[in-house]
Amino acid sequence: MGEIDDRTGARERVVVALSGGPEGETLIRRAARIAERAGDAELHALHVATEGVGRPVEPTELAAQRALVESLGGTYHQVIGDDIARAVVEFARAQRAGQLVVGVSRRGRIATALSRPGIGSTVVRDAGDVDVHVVAHARAGGRSALPRLTGGALSRERVVLGFAVALVFGPLLTWLLYSARTPESITSDVLAFQLLVVIVALVGGIWPALFAAVLSGLTLDFLFVAPLFTVAVSDPLHLWALFLYVLIALLVSYIVDQAARRARIAQRATAEAELLATVAGNVLRGESAVPALVDRTREAFGLAGVRLVDDDGTLLATDGEPVRDGRFESVPVGRRNGEPRAVLELHGRALDASERRLLDVVVAQLGAALERAELTQAARAAESLAVADQVRSALLSAVSHDVRRPLAAAIAAVGGLRAAGPALSDADRSELLTTADESLATLSTLVTDLLDVGRVQAGVLAVSLRPVDAAEAILSALEELDLGPDAVDLALDAELPAIAVDPVLLQRVLVNVLANAQRHAPDGTRVEIGTRVSGTMVEVRIADHGAGVAPERRNEMFAPFQRLGDTDNTAGLGLGLALSKGFTDGMGGTLTPEDTPGGGLTMVVALPIAGSAP
Repeated sequence: MGEIDDRTGARERVVVALSGGPEGETLIRRAARIAERAGDAELHALHVATEGVGRPVEPTELAAQRALVESLGGTYHQVIGDDIARAVVEFARAQRAGQLVVGVSRRGRIATALSRPGIGSTVVRDAGDVDVHVVAHARAGGRSALPRLTGGALSRERVVLGFAVALVFGPLLTWLLYSARTPESITSDVLAFQLLVVIVALVGGIWPALFAAVLSGLTLDFLFVAPLFTVAVSDPLHLWALFLYVLIALLVSYIVDQAARRARIAQRATAEAELLATVAGNVLRGESAVPALVDRTREAFGLAGVRLVDDDGTLLATDGEPVRDGRFESVPVGRRNGEPRAVLELHGRALDASERRLLDVVVAQLGAALERAELTQAARAAESLAVADQVRSALLSAVSHDVRRPLAAAIAAVGGLRAAGPALSDADRSELLTTADESLATLSTLVTDLLDVGRVQAGVLAVSLRPVDAAEAILSALEELDLGPDAVDLALDAELPAIAVDPVLLQRVLVNVLANAQRHAPDGTRVEIGTRVSGTMVEVRIADHGAGVAPERRNEMFAPFQRLGDTDNTAGLGLGLALSKGFTDGMGGTLTPEDTPGGGLTMVVALPIAGSAP
């Protein structure tokens, strides 16, 4: 059943915004996991169609994503709007969604710096009380995947931009300088062209700078160095100056290229360090380490899909989808009895040498995570066996006294009746029958408690809810225990609403808790019983002023066959509080222990008000 949103009283809702690009599948699967962690919340996918020119939408991708959303139990929505971020936020608020999933911008860093904030940033700013999850994906602006070291030091966009600067500003600068040239201006003309080459080198690197240097050198020789309108050089010094000019341009562009290369290497190292830190941190996440590592592997290396398959063919974790041709690379993970513990399938592209070095680290951590998961499972199994043995021993110890005692008394009474025959007086016969009746009743109660504990632990407890007056239930429990004003102080709310409970189970809960409080209350003190309303629940507070229970041992109070503080077996099988908690949980309530002011223990029985419980 889905988690209830305190703001609306309805199921939690998760909205994922789809742009129509291939990254939508990653966002949908991440949103589905968020919805699952939130208690099987409702999943809504939204695509905003814009009327103007915007990001290209791939209809086939959008259709596949719609099918994926519906296969995951979600619903698909499409609206039209000019402002995508505003439309997404308004839709989330209209759906009363508590969480919103958007993707990292697909724009590059230069485009982001030169334009207004992206959709994701605007959604985060305007979301208000809606929790926004910004998810990285393979199409993000280079953030999720590791930066590549192949190719030139500068990106293709920067190289193209460098050529564009040379082609646009070169002729413009030539026109300005030629219009204002004088015989004495050759030095300033050369320096102006030198500045243009340096700017081109800073923007686009060595090749655009070399192009600008050659082009500007020819322009200087043709238009500014005598003889004009020819490429001939009459003075050897002018030729030497042009050579130095081109050389300086090459040196500057080389320095820019090396700086860019080192920046890319630093960026790569930072991304690798981030990946290694994430991998190391995921191993500490216990049960979620394996799927988290698989997700991070696909995102970091920009793969289409990653699958982790056990040695027997069982799928342990997956992220993304396999490529359509079915080809993939298999990497063994861990060792068990000389054989690989599992196989990591990499779907998509081949990894280079530096990426394989990082992949080896991820594979090693995956192996450690799998081994840890197996050890944890084995430890839990051993712990379950130990608990079962402990319960079995406690049951045998308790049964040896608590069941055998009334059974022996009943057998002795019936045997006495049979042996004495007609010679037995009426008074003796009545006493023996009373003894047998009490012993068999005690034995019946013990067997009933054992059966009730079995039903509670098996989850098959039958509960029939109906409106009940809490005050009447308390008074009935006091009457059953024969507790009067000398033993109990009452502080009941006269305007307490009816509660939705099973009256038989509530009677058992109150009797067990009251009997436990009366048994541990010191002589001369009274058990205090109070009621109050807390939200949609009614609390029955039963307090004693005994020794209390240490906080670290309170969970043991509700375990079967536990009698904290008792030194003998005269107090029964120790099933009272275990049954009380099971019955209270079955009625949609809670049973929690608290400290009594001044010393002692207070048991709080919280039950739903009639009409507010599901």
